[in-house]
Amino acid sequence: MACSVYECLALIGARITENRDYLTDLDREIGDADHGANMARGFAAVVEKVPRDNPDIGAALKKTGMTLLSTVGGASGPLYGTAYMEAAKVLAGREALTAEDFAAALTAAVAGIQKRGHATRGEKTMLDALIPALEAYTARIAGGGSLSDGLDSACAAAREGVAYTKTIAATKGRASYLGERSIGHQDPGATSAAITLEAIRDYTKG
Repeated sequence: MACSVYECLALIGARITENRDYLTDLDREIGDADHGANMARGFAAVVEKVPRDNPDIGAALKKTGMTLLSTVGGASGPLYGTAYMEAAKVLAGREALTAEDFAAALTAAVAGIQKRGHATRGEKTMLDALIPALEAYTARIAGGGSLSDGLDSACAAAREGVAYTKTIAATKGRASYLGERSIGHQDPGATSAAITLEAIRDYTKG
């Protein structure tokens, strides 16, 4: 798939901005009430700093990661920044994306988040959306599905993961201070991860 990486990143930013207040409200219940505002500010900087006319997907993702690291506060900046920078390593020099390329990039992003956050599935974090999404994506393309098919499956699994976060207690970050009282609340990081995947899916569908 040919890819204007700038346009895709701009769409992710637009979706995050549209959901800024929603994400902040989710974070208000179990965190610092700043996830939506921080992510919207970060992607506003991404749209400003990533070159519009450079077709190198890896270069754009590296710039995105560095920008998020420097502009997004709390845990989200390091985690999202690491995810984009790890994906950038896999896609360096690429100007088009295959289904297998995206699988490799998402695998690297998830591994980067796990290493940076010392986290895994079941701890009420963005990984509760991203790990099921990765599993669903790879299973779909292994069965012969296209990039678009894989993203459909990934997004559905991510949303199931978001719903799952309501049923478990947080063990990472500020939300962990609430312990069992965090049960019943949806994780904002998992939600923004699902929104990101849905934006990528929608971009690929035109």
